Amino acid sequence: MKIAISTDGDFVSSHFGRCPSFTIINIENKEVVKKEIIDNPGHHPGFIPQFLHQRGVEYIIAGGMGARAAQLFNEKEIKTIVGITGTINDVIEKLKKGTLEGKESLCNPGAGRGYGIDKSVCDHPDEEQ
Repeated sequence: MKIAISTDGDFVSSHFGRCPSFTIINIENKEVVKKEIIDNPGHHPGFIPQFLHQRGVEYIIAGGMGARAAQLFNEKEIKTIVGITGTINDVIEKLKKGTLEGKESLCNPGAGRGYGIDKSVCDHPDEEQ
């Protein structure tokens, strides 16, 4: 199973499309067999789902994403898991154990502007970090 996690430093990014990077992991038999961090190639509508699909990603994990982005991932047969917070390492441990549960997206429409690769401020609720 190949999974992309929207990443901001050591934490899950609140906004998938504008995250500084993605942590890409391969899990086989409940163990991480490969882990890499790649820079976000840029936030352009429809580009990131295609970019991750070409890399064989099956799941995208993020704090939040809009409905249109979720639809574009669905078209590429990439499952979305949103509402995730915490450290990348904690998320990976939950994935290995099969205990990671998605929640409601942390984003409000337009909340990602000025965040991540365009970072200046973020208008979503404070997260525990």
